Amino acid sequence: MKQISVVGVGYVGLVTAACFSDLGNRVIALDVDEQRVSNLRKGVMPIYEPGLEELVERNVAAGRLTFTTSYEEALKGSEFVFICVGTPSGVEGEADLKYVEAAARTIAKTMTAPLIVINKSTVPVGTGDWVAEIIHEARPKPMDFWVVSCPEFLREGAAISDFMNPHRTVLGSTSREAADKVAQLHLPLRSPIVITDLRTAEMIKYASNAFLATKISFINEIADVCESLGADVKEVAAGMGFDARIGKYFLDAGLGYGGSCFPKDVKALAYMAEDMGLEPQILNAVMRVNGVRRMMIVDKVRDLMGGISGKTVGILGLAFKPNTDDMRDAPSIDIAKALIEGGATVRAFDPVAMEVAKGEMPKVEMMPDAYAVAKDADALIIVTEWNEFKHLDLERIRDSMREAVLLDGRNIYQPEQIKDLGFRYRGVGRGYNGSADSHIKTEVKVQPNAV
Repeated sequence: MKQISVVGVGYVGLVTAACFSDLGNRVIALDVDEQRVSNLRKGVMPIYEPGLEELVERNVAAGRLTFTTSYEEALKGSEFVFICVGTPSGVEGEADLKYVEAAARTIAKTMTAPLIVINKSTVPVGTGDWVAEIIHEARPKPMDFWVVSCPEFLREGAAISDFMNPHRTVLGSTSREAADKVAQLHLPLRSPIVITDLRTAEMIKYASNAFLATKISFINEIADVCESLGADVKEVAAGMGFDARIGKYFLDAGLGYGGSCFPKDVKALAYMAEDMGLEPQILNAVMRVNGVRRMMIVDKVRDLMGGISGKTVGILGLAFKPNTDDMRDAPSIDIAKALIEGGATVRAFDPVAMEVAKGEMPKVEMMPDAYAVAKDADALIIVTEWNEFKHLDLERIRDSMREAVLLDGRNIYQPEQIKDLGFRYRGVGRGYNGSADSHIKTEVKVQPNAV
């Protein structure tokens, strides 16, 4: 059993603390927000993440996981401290490192024994060296420490599974011994471990997220071409995905990416490139393509109804993705704002994000379920692909609406079935949106081996 401190109990920090404690370590999770720590001690989670509440409760009850606001308490006896604080975007897209700096300085002033400091937050390339300088200068007296970069690759909605079953663990340090000790913490996960230098590890995180964002923007641009030419982007993506060089993931056309990672990380990487005198042409294109996706669906509503002024439009799904209540850079915010500015009345439902969403969209009426959203509405927009929306009673939805107009921003429905129900329906990049008169479902047939 190792003793680990985690600074910051936001999304990454709380998942990291809970999972490491579940692996048998003693973990002390620290946050300067007294209310958040008080709530966690009572079992109240600051975020929604499937399985997290149960994981925290189990390890608190076992005595492996505790919460504190005291650096002295957190660091006493700890061999490792993970920095998991926020790094929001600055004015020009640069990462704001004020919380990282505050954590590093306080760690330096508080540490009483040699310590391995691990950057888990997503930080610009070079931050590991900078953190080492801060700790070196802020120590009251000489004391050994080592800085290791261990970027997180957690998907909201699947964070616990991603932590416990990672594709890889990336570690970077100027000390191989320190990196090996952090690797030992991750050995129970039985995943590949990549050990490199600090700056390379930091770049791996940015490059990974930027590439995934690029796939999303690419398929969205292809969706627009498909829509113009009468092809179906879902089947195009399926056909592409069988190629192992391409892969099937992150090829879902729709409203673009949002959340706390992709927008921030692509901007930050582009900023770093420009700061070095480079021109990040692909990254800038990725952001441009993503930036127009949200208004695309508003334009579709306007075109189908001949305008939106005086209309009632329902939004199904508010969080930026399913299985989370995260509203950071959620497409629903921009869509609702544009509809309201166009003179529409907007109502919405989300299974878990409505309390968070109220502060982001005070002019939107929150409804108890999808059927209440649909009642007397002129149009519905699917914004977040929650599973429960895939199994709605669509005949009931249709009959309760003033106009049966359905905009499928996530392509969760089969166009033919919805049109047969009497809806005026539009998805994203589906061939029927163009001039094609028919649509044949693509089939995949595997031929038996020849004898």
